[in-house]
Amino acid sequence: MDEKMTAAVYSILISFVFNVILCPVVIPLLRRLKFGQNVRDDGPETHLVKAGTPTMGGIMILLSLLLSSLFFIKGNSDGVIVLFMTLGYGIIGFIDDYIKVVKKRSLGLRAWQKIVLQLVVTGIFIYYIYNYTDIGTAVYVPFMKGFEIDLGVLFIPFVIFAVLGTVNAVNLTDGLDGLASGVTVLVTLFFMFAALKLSSGVLPIAGAAAGSLLGFLLFNSYPAKVFMGDTGSLALGGFLAAVAVLFKMPLFLIVVGIIYVLEALSVILQVGYFKLTHGKRIFKMAPLHHHFEKCGWNETKVVAVFYIITSIAVLVGFLAADGIF
Repeated sequence: MDEKMTAAVYSILISFVFNVILCPVVIPLLRRLKFGQNVRDDGPETHLVKAGTPTMGGIMILLSLLLSSLFFIKGNSDGVIVLFMTLGYGIIGFIDDYIKVVKKRSLGLRAWQKIVLQLVVTGIFIYYIYNYTDIGTAVYVPFMKGFEIDLGVLFIPFVIFAVLGTVNAVNLTDGLDGLASGVTVLVTLFFMFAALKLSSGVLPIAGAAAGSLLGFLLFNSYPAKVFMGDTGSLALGGFLAAVAVLFKMPLFLIVVGIIYVLEALSVILQVGYFKLTHGKRIFKMAPLHHHFEKCGWNETKVVAVFYIITSIAVLVGFLAADGIF
């Protein structure tokens, strides 16, 4: 087997085992600390039984990802910056979760606080790109046989928009048992393949993310024993955004991450239409996964359909990347 692929397989297995060991230890601790999930009163009635389920499980995703990555990080500068983005956004999510769960302030960090913290982390990432990589300001365009469009001075605002958009879209997707973790495993596999073909040091880090998520899914799939919380969803968004930008493939997130896009769009459209029409709604409930629940789909069906859509989207993503790898 190719040496790079061997490293990726080991990183998957190591992070998977770390998570399988961590979860049975940390979940009871979260329960004793009463770090339980608050459930929306206006949400699907079936979700009321989830109240009190331990949250902040993203701590285990981060720990297993970081511990596995330590074996492959030496001399791997791109891997380091991906871990920085993952950990940086994970810390923001942890603070948000802590305020919600421990301080009992339902909205967590205020909107301006989140934006400022996210801009700081993203700003450091952009500084790294400009000073320590030869990526330039061009990005690949899907389905265009490796064609690049040079954004020039627009590159910085574009990256800020792409990163913040990805992070918050992944966060919105985290609303059903196993949904965000399962969808993100599939999207991560796409970028693992890209890392392999591009001979990137990000490969074992992506493997660590995939293995960590697979281990977490054992406890997060329906009926969930733990939720990832913002600690996990923001970290995963930071990871995906960082890898996509490093590969000059942020536009590919629209393709392979179509579920994230649809979830975010459903919220934007719902809020905008509600304000414009003074109370009318497009969807029965947003984000989109709740709309289907309100239509009578059970939770596991929604998750399965979203997995299938993501799987097809990843295959389409490979076609869209023809000419790049």
